[in-house]
Amino acid sequence: MELCPLIKNILLLDSEGKRVAVKYYSDDWPTNSAKEAFEKAVFSKTQKTNARTEAEITMFDNYIVVYKFVQDLHFFVTGGENENEIILATVLQGFFDAVGLLLRGNEDKKEALENLDLILLCLDEIVDGGVILETDANVIAGKVDSHSMDSGAPLSEQTITQALATAREHLTRSLLQ
Repeated sequence: MELCPLIKNILLLDSEGKRVAVKYYSDDWPTNSAKEAFEKAVFSKTQKTNARTEAEITMFDNYIVVYKFVQDLHFFVTGGENENEIILATVLQGFFDAVGLLLRGNEDKKEALENLDLILLCLDEIVDGGVILETDANVIAGKVDSHSMDSGAPLSEQTITQALATAREHLTRSLLQ
């Protein structure tokens, strides 16, 4: 048993089980097709449950999966079979609440895709390499907001870091289209 709880992946899927934002932190799924198969299987197993008011927990292929749904978004956090479910649920709740804060309470697929950069930054603030960094939604959303703050300002008024972040954001958007 590990001393530090580790997260295997965090998934944000739509109501059809398709990816909105996913992040894997282990090599348990070495190929993209293995990752997609896992996502499809987890979605199929959980889609008929009513995890809208509070998080649900299930065992799936020797993994503990904690999940929660809101509108057409399905949030999942996966840990190993020996991980503490309460810690996994805390990570899920932090992610869920931070996304709610960043999307200003309008948690649907369209809004999530329009703010995909914020959601991906949110994932980076919560977990790094499987190690939990932060679970407080206000702290997570605050850090993400500070990263994206002046992205609308002209490039001449931005610092080098902000300009690079803006360029990266525009490149990501163009590649995703």
